[in-house]
Amino acid sequence: MSSAKAVTDASFESDVLKSDKTILVDFWAEWCGPCRAVSPILDQIAAEHADKIEIVKLNVDDNPQTAMQYQITSIPAMKVYRGGEVVKTVIGAKPKPALEADLAEFLA
Repeated sequence: MSSAKAVTDASFESDVLKSDKTILVDFWAEWCGPCRAVSPILDQIAAEHADKIEIVKLNVDDNPQTAMQYQITSIPAMKVYRGGEVVKTVIGAKPKPALEADLAEFLA
C-alpha cells in the first residue's frame, strides 16, 4: 500500500511531536476513497523530498484519540508539524502539483 510509516495514538508524541524533522501527518481511513487517491501522491512527495519532510500516516478509525485532539472532522486531512506544533493544514485530496504548491515552503 503506502511506504509511509504508520503512527498511532501511542507513538504520536515520540514520532511526530518530539521529532526534530518537519513531519506531515496524513489522517486517513481504510474506507475513504479520496484518502486512497492521495496516498501514492504523498509517497512520491516523500520520496522526492526525503531530506526535507517526513510523511507518516495515522488511521483515524484505529487512533481516535489523536484524531479528536487535532479536531479531524473530514479526511483526508494533512497536517504539517514542526517542533511539536501544527504549522500547516491541508484538507482534501488534491493532484500532486496542488499539494506541492500547498507544501512549497517545506519542500524548498
